[in-house]
Amino acid sequence: MSLVATLVCRPTVPKLDVDVLAKAAGALGSPEAPRVLSEGVAADLAVPSALSTAEARSRIVSALEDLPVDVFVQPQAGRRKRLLIADMDSTMIRQECIDELAAELGLKEQISEITERAMRGEIDFEPALKERVGLLKGLSIGQVENVLNSRIQLMPGGRTLVQTMKANGAYCALVSGGFTRFTGPVAAMIGFNENQANVLLEADGKLTGEVQMPILGREAKRERLLQLIEEKGLTASQTMAVGDGANDLAMLESAGLGVAYRAKPAVAEAADARVDHGDLTALLYIQGYSEDEFVLS
Repeated sequence: MSLVATLVCRPTVPKLDVDVLAKAAGALGSPEAPRVLSEGVAADLAVPSALSTAEARSRIVSALEDLPVDVFVQPQAGRRKRLLIADMDSTMIRQECIDELAAELGLKEQISEITERAMRGEIDFEPALKERVGLLKGLSIGQVENVLNSRIQLMPGGRTLVQTMKANGAYCALVSGGFTRFTGPVAAMIGFNENQANVLLEADGKLTGEVQMPILGREAKRERLLQLIEEKGLTASQTMAVGDGANDLAMLESAGLGVAYRAKPAVAEAADARVDHGDLTALLYIQGYSEDEFVLS
């Protein structure tokens, strides 16, 4: 099985110059010249057949020492995926929506602590969500809209990722343990084909402090992935999932390629690939896209 190693760094801080690529290729003993996907930002290296995936990655990481470069090693065949399923909070957007809602009530520190523990897998997601939503009781819908319009920022590279994959025939789904009041607008801004999330219950223009049951959490994300595989006539190997928290793990493990994006340690350890330095366009470079193939509209 032919393997390829992909090196990616943050586009705003290009590190992959000729010397760095030569050092990585030398560590692999690769006889082929690197295929530059984006000057200074991303490149593919052929992996000699004698090396395993783990050995190839270990050699490159050791050779590059502390350089802020993400390294992925995978089979060359089947790199381009036909389905992307993505988490929203801290993945497709920079924020955790529930923490920003809490800030409207002066409760951000209290709620963000619970969020962090849930995302690390230290406490169960569903009771943690109920507890946090309960603290939001009385928040006006106007305040919710203000958070959406003034505080939510898209993660760099996300729209390019989705638009490029869609232009090449892929289906893109946003699945979140967050809330439909955010996933709908965010999905529209980025260009996802669909979105799913939890519903905050409302009465008299305010949040009731309750969430509609059943809660969309870890298993619901995995289930939607499996449904889409069947609906689209795909195999699991043709799919990519991306997320950052413990409630994404089942989805990441069930996808053909599970990518941990700026993820919690346990999630990064369990995923097939991890992005610690690049932006979301790293998921295109992993698939072998070059920058001149990106859809930037």
